[in-house]
Amino acid sequence: MRKLSLLALAMASAWLLVAQTQQPAQPQQPDEIPTTDAQSGPCSVELSVTGPDAKPVYAARIDYHTAYGFMGTHKLDMTVYTNAQGKAKFTGIPAKLKKPPIEFNAKKDDLVGVATMDPATECQAKHDIVMDKKK
Repeated sequence: MRKLSLLALAMASAWLLVAQTQQPAQPQQPDEIPTTDAQSGPCSVELSVTGPDAKPVYAARIDYHTAYGFMGTHKLDMTVYTNAQGKAKFTGIPAKLKKPPIEFNAKKDDLVGVATMDPATECQAKHDIVMDKKK
């Protein structure tokens, strides 16, 4: 009886392994915009990053830092990388900041660029960052 149970368990495990390997993998959506959620407020910004040649910049790193809340006691540092279309998004940005505007600093290799946003005046924003060589 014990051998039969072990055999049944082995067969079930093998069938499960085959079923898992035959399922198609979830394809990456090339148009999906990488998003980082701060979970600190209702605002968001979608950024489009281009190089000096006006072409989208893939895998540009975009950083931002801000202080919010009573006396700026809450600090927020976030990073996101652009997709193949040069797009990235930050969500969950607080509407009230200690020192607006927020600066979004983009970097890749020897290119840099910046965009600004004041969530109090533009809670749902779209901005472009044109990157250029560091000076």
